[in-house]
Amino acid sequence: MRLGLRKELEAIADDDEREERVRQATASAQENAKALNAAQLFEIDDVIDPADTRELIASTLSAAGVHELDSPRPRFVDTWYTASVPRR
Repeated sequence: MRLGLRKELEAIADDDEREERVRQATASAQENAKALNAAQLFEIDDVIDPADTRELIASTLSAAGVHELDSPRPRFVDTWYTASVPRR
């Protein structure tokens, strides 16, 4: 914070006033960094309360429905595969 405000802080002669300016700038940055403010800045549709996350994910997954996959073909494993064994 001090580096970003270096020129402004150098212009303030009183140490107490300078520290107060750093505190104000820090508080402002912390306020802007809160989740709701960040969501608004980056145009995020919704901010989920951490206490509601599990319920929201479960309801979203259940709304997606079930998609059954075809059973895969059995794999053929050649026990005589010798590609890595040098031929004589």
